[in-house]
Amino acid sequence: MTPYAEITYEVTGRIATVTVNRPQARGGYTVRMADELNHAMDTADRDEDVRVVVLTGSGKDFSVGADLSAGGFDFGGEPPEDWQEPAGRCSKRIFTMNKPVIAALRGASVGGGLTITLSCDYRLASEDSKFGFVFTRRGMYPEGASAWFLPRLVGMGTAMDWMISGRVFGPEEALRAGLVHSVHAPEAVLDKAYELARDLAANTAPVSVAVTRQLLYRMASAPSPFEVHELDSKLTAGLPTTPDTAEGVLSFLQKRPPEFTMRVDTDLPPYLPWLGR
Repeated sequence: MTPYAEITYEVTGRIATVTVNRPQARGGYTVRMADELNHAMDTADRDEDVRVVVLTGSGKDFSVGADLSAGGFDFGGEPPEDWQEPAGRCSKRIFTMNKPVIAALRGASVGGGLTITLSCDYRLASEDSKFGFVFTRRGMYPEGASAWFLPRLVGMGTAMDWMISGRVFGPEEALRAGLVHSVHAPEAVLDKAYELARDLAANTAPVSVAVTRQLLYRMASAPSPFEVHELDSKLTAGLPTTPDTAEGVLSFLQKRPPEFTMRVDTDLPPYLPWLGR
């Protein structure tokens, strides 16, 4: 899989940067790009020296959506029975990450170029951003599992409007609805993403982040709070013997930066219901 052809991957200061690298195609999304993004996210998730991932683009646009110019979805007949569309491959892999993912978006983020970001923990936009779930205007259907992610981010009413109309909208509307967390000058959005990433890397415990991230995703749809509280109780009962908890409290009392030592690859509570899924 490496070296990559359609993305780049680099790690600096515990932050992995995954860059969509097809500026000549305005970040047009391909099946190969999906495979490379999955591989990069796997690499970052398995690297204990990586604490945060920043996902961005190399040109003036993040991604204008699926690039169908090469007939990427033309199977010459029926698709394989186990075929999965490429945007969903990426959004599902980000969903299962144990580390936070920050999307730094400039210019157009449209169709699959937007749905792949919905499972990121943060989306930072530039003032020149344009967003759109344009599928109905192309005779297509929403992909990237976006019909699951989007209503959870912005509510059913807004999701219905954006997806049924397929209209393109700007960063102010995206910010008001909660699709993006903040809006910045185009030349500043990536720096703001790194500023956030550095704060998370320096001040949060990796195991705590991994559990919290998946608690929100996996348990928010539970039929009642009782199942969630059962798991909360089990996690909280183990805190007195958890090294990161002791370090978190001690560093707070001593007014110094924390030095968390627990590892995601070895120290996740083994009873978490989503492990192995």
